[in-house]
Parts: sequence; C-alpha cells; structure tokens
Amino acid sequence: MNNTSNQHPASIPSAVTRSLSANRWLGAALLLIAGGLQTLTFAPYYLWWLGPVSILLILLVCVPLASSRLFRAGWLTGLGLFASGASWVYVSISQYGNTSQWIAIVLTALFVAGLALFHGLAFWFWGKLARSSAVRRLLLFPAIWLLGDWLRGWVLTGFPWLYLGTAHTDGPLAGLAPLGGVHLVTLAIITTAVAAYGALWLILQTRHTFAASVVVAGLFPWLIAPALNRTDWTTLAQEPTSVAAMQGNIPQQIKWDPEFLKDQIVAYLGMTEDHWNTDIILWPETAIPIPQDKAGKIIDHINERLGENSTLITGIPWYGFSERSEGFTYHNSITALGAGEGIYHKQKLVPFGEYVPLEKYLRGLIGFFDLPMSSFTPGPKNQSALNANGLRVMPFICYEVAYPDFLARNALNADLLLTISNDGWFGDSIGPLQHLQLARMRALETGRYMLRGTNNGVTAIINNKGQITERIPQFERAVMTGQIYGASGSTPYMVTSSWPVLTFALILIVFVRERVIPKL
Repeated sequence: MNNTSNQHPASIPSAVTRSLSANRWLGAALLLIAGGLQTLTFAPYYLWWLGPVSILLILLVCVPLASSRLFRAGWLTGLGLFASGASWVYVSISQYGNTSQWIAIVLTALFVAGLALFHGLAFWFWGKLARSSAVRRLLLFPAIWLLGDWLRGWVLTGFPWLYLGTAHTDGPLAGLAPLGGVHLVTLAIITTAVAAYGALWLILQTRHTFAASVVVAGLFPWLIAPALNRTDWTTLAQEPTSVAAMQGNIPQQIKWDPEFLKDQIVAYLGMTEDHWNTDIILWPETAIPIPQDKAGKIIDHINERLGENSTLITGIPWYGFSERSEGFTYHNSITALGAGEGIYHKQKLVPFGEYVPLEKYLRGLIGFFDLPMSSFTPGPKNQSALNANGLRVMPFICYEVAYPDFLARNALNADLLLTISNDGWFGDSIGPLQHLQLARMRALETGRYMLRGTNNGVTAIINNKGQITERIPQFERAVMTGQIYGASGSTPYMVTSSWPVLTFALILIVFVRERVIPKL
C-alpha cells in the first residue's frame, strides 16, 4: 500500500463516503453541523443521544479524507462546536466589556476560531499517525479525541468546557463518571461511534459475525453504566445539614459601582433575616463587593447575627501581603464566618475577566481589557477546606468547577463541595446553564453533594448522583432552603483522576502507529 500523506485511505466502499470526500463544500458543511450537534447534547437541550451521531458523521466525512486535509476538517468541527456552544462570551464582551458591537464580534470570532485550533491540531496529528489506513484511523480516533480534550483543558490555563461526556449527567452513561471521570464517558461515546462505523464497513464486506462482535463491544459501556450508577461509591451522613442560599440578582451594571454598595449588602442581609440559625448560609461570588480589609463592620454585623452553630459562607475579594508574590495583591476569595472558619483564594482565574494575559501590552487598548477587578492573583495550591461547624467544605469559585481533575483532587479531604459564581456576565445565554451542568458532573464524579450559589441563577442543591434537588430559577431574587448530606470515602475517579483513561489513549497511540503495526 502506498502510504503517502495525500492518498485517500481505504474506507466504506459506498457512494456516500466517496461523495463526502470529493465534495469539499458538502464535507465542510457536514463537519460544521456535526460540531453544532454536540452543543445540543448539553444543557439546556440535553439531547445526549446526538453525541454518537455527531462523531459518526465526523468519521463518515474524515476517514476517507487525505491526511493533508484533516487539519482543516478538525478545525471546521471545532468551529461548529464552539461557535454554537461557547459564543456566549459575546454577551460579556459586548454588554459588560465596554466595547463596541463590532469589536465584540471580532473578539468572539477570534476566541471561537482559536479554540477550534485544538481540534484542527488533533486531527492533523491523527493523520500523521494513521496515514492512509482506515483501520488505523478508526482505532486511533478515540485516543486522539481524548488527548485533544485534555490539552484544551490545560494549555494557557485551559478551557475544559463542552466535553462530550458532560452531557451524560442526564444520560445512560452517567454511571461511568465516578469510575473514570468525564473523559471515560467521552471515551465510551467516541468508541460507540467508531464501532458503528466499523460494523457498517464489515456488513458491507459481508463479515456479519465480526460486525456483530463490534456492535456488542460498542454497546458494552451502555449496558454496564446503568448498573454502575446504582452503586454507592461514597457513604452519606445519616444526619442532614440545613442550608439556605441567597440569590440576590444584582444587575451586573451596578455590581462594582460604589454608589450601590450599601444597597447590595442590605439586600443580602434582608434575605438572610429569617435564616440566621440555618447550619450553612451561602452568599454568592463577591456578594460583598469590597475587599475584606475594608469590610470589617459588615463582617462584625454578620458574626453578631449568626446563630451559635451557624456558618455563613460568602464570596469577598481579599487584599493583603502575599509571600508568594512578595507584595500586596488581590485574590478572588471565599470565607467562612460564624461557627465556621477558613478562607479560600481562587486558583483558576478567568482570562481577561480576572487577569489580563500580556497585561503590559493590552491594558488600555480597549475597555474589555480594563474590566473591574481584572487584576486578581491566583491563590496557592493545596488549600485546606473550609470548616462549617465541623463539616469540611471544599469551595470552588466560578470557572474552577469546570476542571475535573483539579476538583477531584481537592475533594479528597472534603465532606461537601460548594461553588459560588456570578453568571450575570453572560446574561440569558446558554452559558450559565452549561455551567450548572458542569457542577452536576463534578458532584457525580466525586459522589458528593454540591451546594451552588450564584448571583442571578441557577442557585441549586445537587446530590451525590449529580441530580438537582432544589433550585432557584434564573433572574429572580429569592432564597433557596433545603438539606444536604456530608459524604465520606472516595470514588475511583477521585483516587486516580483521569490518568488511567489518558494512559490508555497513549498506549493506543504507541501500539497502533504505522511503524509498530505497518499492515493495518
């Protein structure tokens, strides 16, 4: 076989794949559609079954392609995904970023196109490894997709958003999440589509017995996952903890305006009036919008009102001397008051929202690079959980809940997970609802309750199976009350993180390369 990079690999011998390979415009359109279909698997659509359909469509277009065309194919796939699933950043740039509409469109387009490069590079690497062998392309595709996802969650602080496995908070593969995390769920989805492609190929070659075996292998994760979902990997406490979470629905336009500072504090104090004796009271991210060194009177008033066994946890900026930076600095932080103690400084900062990359060159160019409170410093690693009257509460602020391995490691010594956010930056887009689904996946992966507090929704209690037991709708000022349960023990995923799945992907790449198995 001639293995030049521009040769079209052998594939399913049908008019469909030949036409997709020959017609660039049709193939490009289908790849954009395939990427867009993945967005429909996530909140608020929850069409999880479109995941394998999307991957199968990608394979139908890409497996017959010459290797030299795979970078473009991957980039188009990513463009379809992120243009439909992550373009909500336009809302924060346009409405709250002090920029013109056209600049917001350009910045959003650059953001989406840049993210799509991860898919492009992954597909380019796929072609380099598999060359012109369709069999090798099918075997390598799950590994390539997984490593592309992992790199996207790591490079330049990462964007661990829109992983296919996240859709199965409400799907039949949910039981795999505590076992191997979101990447294991993604692997099962990709493998199913590869098996479907391979089975069709074998059927057309009249190799029906082999095709049946491939179908069974592809369906295996879907058969065992429901049983795994009934397994309790952690042990819940017998006694519940009462909680009350306040959703202030403070307009983003006045969030950092000093003239409205008193109104915001009064609003949260008023909402808490009937709940001072609740075990845990939660205010959202930067509910107190001034640094802790200037909020002494507010903190003292809260401590005076809290019941003897009550803890109020709130987001509040922190300003002080940092030994790590050898100077005074700001942190986006969360602190426990009353019967609780501890403070946590956010580690995973949002680019441009909380810090400005290349700050020396970008500050002052446009309003978006000068957003309020965009000079935070990351907090140190290995921070301790907050103490809420004996309950170990591991907090995460906003974007941090998107990082699966980061959260799993930090949850090891915690009874309860907690996340606060201000999703007001993204208006009524699908971004906040995707954010909620990410929190649900983290609760499912760790077998722990997650208490989520937000400025304008969705505030929620998420149980150890990733299901919402209480919630406040978006854009309402309201108080959510309910019960949560601390958990002991660890899921397998908490112990290993994503390393078993990633190691499997690397082993697959090492042994399926052309140099190792040249006759595939």
